Amino acid sequence: MTDTFALSRRSAMAAAGAAGLGVALAGSPLRANSRFLPMTAVMSVIQAWNRHDVEAVVSHVTDDIVYHATSGYRPAASGKAAFKALLQQMGPVIQTSNWRLFDYAENGNRLFVEGVDDFITTAGHHVVIPYAGVFEFRGALITNWREYYDGRISAEMKAGAPLTDEIRSLINRPAI
Repeated sequence: MTDTFALSRRSAMAAAGAAGLGVALAGSPLRANSRFLPMTAVMSVIQAWNRHDVEAVVSHVTDDIVYHATSGYRPAASGKAAFKALLQQMGPVIQTSNWRLFDYAENGNRLFVEGVDDFITTAGHHVVIPYAGVFEFRGALITNWREYYDGRISAEMKAGAPLTDEIRSLINRPAI
């Protein structure tokens, strides 16, 4: 089996644009008779999360999803019900969300992303965390999702710590 590692930002943007990047696909992560692009599905997940639509996020995962939030900080959520419960627990703490990505690469059924989890809590704290993630797909659905970010930064900012110059240097780039 040959895996292709690729997609420069320019060619990825063109490919994703052709598939309707940023457009919610009616009823499914896939439109009939079109080539599936993992980035299209992930962008739909991001848009759903940014508008607090847990059901739409969950529609993009398999029944046996394994979700590793904070890369080992807490146990993985295994199964769609556990994943949905975790999202429902996280959602009410977030007032507004602006999760965005800066770059990505595909390798077989895996999508690697780099971006920022940027949100305001219901307590009024602005939380900005550089983020990397890996999404593995089975068909058009995410079956394994691993997130990598510094939980210490998250905790400090949720407690009201200001945005540092170092974090600014990591996140002040154009989103895709």
